Amino acid sequence: MAPFEAIGSITVRSIVMYITVVINVVSMISLIVGVLLHSGQGGGLSDMFGGASGAALGSAAAERNLNRITTVFATIWLFTVVALAFLLT
Repeated sequence: MAPFEAIGSITVRSIVMYITVVINVVSMISLIVGVLLHSGQGGGLSDMFGGASGAALGSAAAERNLNRITTVFATIWLFTVVALAFLLT
């Protein structure tokens, strides 16, 4: 054991690593779902839930919110990947 490590630091490091892995996996799955919900050449989210009537009821707001949510999940995933890189060294 290194002289600068406290007696429970290995346990705390393992707990933090497992929590980070869980957050990473959840954000990865959410990111995949968010990207798949985006519109391609069709209507995307608006076509999935009602076709043309969904486009008249504010699908632009739904797409904007989906963009924001996907960006948040991508940022969380990126930070957890960097955190895991530091934790695993």
